[in-house]
Amino acid sequence: MTVARNPSRPHPLPLELRWDARSPLPARWVLPDGARPPVPARAARAPLDFTAGMRVLCEDVVARCEPLHHVHMPRVLVTFTPSRNRSRYGLQARVTPLRFRDGALTRRHGPTDYQVQRFFVNGREMLYVLTFCLPRFIDQPFREKLITVFHELYHVAPAFDGDLRRHPGRYAVHSHSKDLYDSRMAELVDDYLAGHPEPGVFAFLRTGYRDLWDTHGGITGVVVPRPKLLPVGVASRQAAARNHGDENE
Repeated sequence: MTVARNPSRPHPLPLELRWDARSPLPARWVLPDGARPPVPARAARAPLDFTAGMRVLCEDVVARCEPLHHVHMPRVLVTFTPSRNRSRYGLQARVTPLRFRDGALTRRHGPTDYQVQRFFVNGREMLYVLTFCLPRFIDQPFREKLITVFHELYHVAPAFDGDLRRHPGRYAVHSHSKDLYDSRMAELVDDYLAGHPEPGVFAFLRTGYRDLWDTHGGITGVVVPRPKLLPVGVASRQAAARNHGDENE
């Protein structure tokens, strides 16, 4: 994995994370409570790659749902994060923007500019990270899973610039009512499912975690670090300020 470092910190986190054929995206088993995966003598079939299946599903959703046509899945990194417990309640999924308002690469807070870590896969820069909390998400009812998928994809800004969709008023992310937001997503899901010609695209979501594991002999998926917000350019501004002070002496 190739990294670019922030020179203003003695032990900086990388400003860029890159994955490619030589350094592929990290994958791991989807397991509850940190349990170890079973090691069968001979696997009957390859485990289910959950994040690959979700990518195919999301590509189908954005192609068939007009309000989501702006989402360009090749620049969305689909991942999972382990749920801390087997409760069905809690985080189901999230979409993380890799840019600030209007697609800005940096944002100033006080004297410091900040940047979200940049992610590259096979040379292509990602603008969003779509993450599912597993196995919790898998154990939701089928329709609720799809509502969650639509919910997260709808957060993507219409300009597809790395920012989130912003609604008027105080509640910019979910508009003034999260219930109304989800009701709208439910309508989109019902339209999507009605007469769908290829139901096999989402067939794996009809099954819960344990049955899905038993059917496929395991479940795996891509896991990456959550993008960090890092300071950039501090040293150069401090140097400029010192130089300006020297000139005034």
